[in-house]
Amino acid sequence: MLDDGPPGRQDVNEPMPGEGAAAGSAKAASPSWLDDLRRLGAGLKELFSAQLALLSAELGLARAGIVMMLFMGLAAIVFAVALGFTLLALAGWGLAQWFGSWAWALTALAALQLLLLVGAILVFRRAMHWLTLPATRAEFAILAREASRQGKAESEQKGE
Repeated sequence: MLDDGPPGRQDVNEPMPGEGAAAGSAKAASPSWLDDLRRLGAGLKELFSAQLALLSAELGLARAGIVMMLFMGLAAIVFAVALGFTLLALAGWGLAQWFGSWAWALTALAALQLLLLVGAILVFRRAMHWLTLPATRAEFAILAREASRQGKAESEQKGE
């Protein structure tokens, strides 16, 4: 907190005991706006130091939060895979009950997984194509061709 002087002093503008006569006669009292400015500076210093302490505490929490997020993401992946295996086992059991044969149930399940795998691969390839920015590359190619054509035309006109 702000240190206003010795304990028991109520007002900052009051002279300290024993200063009254010496300070008044030696130099003129500083204007009140200067004292206000000093208090404002001290208040701003205290405010910014508190903000800095809050920021450092929050950065520590954020650092711990990132590690926790990574571990919880890993746990979510593990639980999602376990759930997928459970649902796959239930689907296989249901197909075995329906077909009356485990061989046909596993064949149908394998065919379904193959279709899903092919679909995922096709979507992945489309996304990879989008990452190449095809429209932007085409626009840059058109701009380069136009600039080249314009440069050749200007150089031919200067050469004549």
